[in-house]
Amino acid sequence: FIRPGISPWGALVLLVKKKDGSIRLCVDYHQLNKVTVKNNYPLPMINDLMDKSVGACVFSKIDLRSRYYQIQVRFEDVPKIAFRTHYGHYEYLLMPFYVTNALGIFMDYMNRIFHPYLDRFVVVFINDILVYSKIREEHIEHLRVILQTLKDR
Repeated sequence: FIRPGISPWGALVLLVKKKDGSIRLCVDYHQLNKVTVKNNYPLPMINDLMDKSVGACVFSKIDLRSRYYQIQVRFEDVPKIAFRTHYGHYEYLLMPFYVTNALGIFMDYMNRIFHPYLDRFVVVFINDILVYSKIREEHIEHLRVILQTLKDR
């Protein structure tokens, strides 16, 4: 999901040590974020989301850890999110973390793909999918539907 690039732009890369001792590559998009037109996609209110699951007894939470890497960057935007290292210039083809509008784009995408199930048995909040049901058998079917939807995307 990264390719060598020749973009005139290039954000700096930072290596950050994670809690488990491994290293995470972080791209510093501060300069890009300063000039980006903000997408003010509304985050749902937690209380509103919880109200939707009233009466449910069985719950599952799916954490979408690599969430942004599921969304392809528009061709014309690829050079804007380039980054540079001492090994060369590179460009993301999938949406990276730390760009201003990533959260709004991702939330909109998730709400569109799960639209038929929202307010029925699924809630999407940032990078979590909450599946809720009244009984176990129903819950298994709800999970199948959600996992199949994710697989198909």
